[in-house]
Amino acid sequence: MTTLFLLLALIGTAAWITATVSLRMKALERRADRLEHRLGLVLDHFGIEEPEPAGLDEVRALARDGRTIEAIRVYRRVTGADLGEAKRAVEAL
Repeated sequence: MTTLFLLLALIGTAAWITATVSLRMKALERRADRLEHRLGLVLDHFGIEEPEPAGLDEVRALARDGRTIEAIRVYRRVTGADLGEAKRAVEAL
């Protein structure tokens, strides 16, 4: 009986920790999005263009040759983007 109680307590604690971490991550993501938006406004206000990462010429060449997967892989390596962002960027090329 005590083992069952301890197991339930452990599961409950793990669920609570997971929920807490998840909420904190969502809050941090929203904050990062707001900061990126504000930075974009500042850059636009001063007429500053974000420099293009080195290596995008290789990505464009791969995409032009129909080698989409390789282009996505190189884009991720060059920019540090996640898979979804890299796929959308390469498709936009």
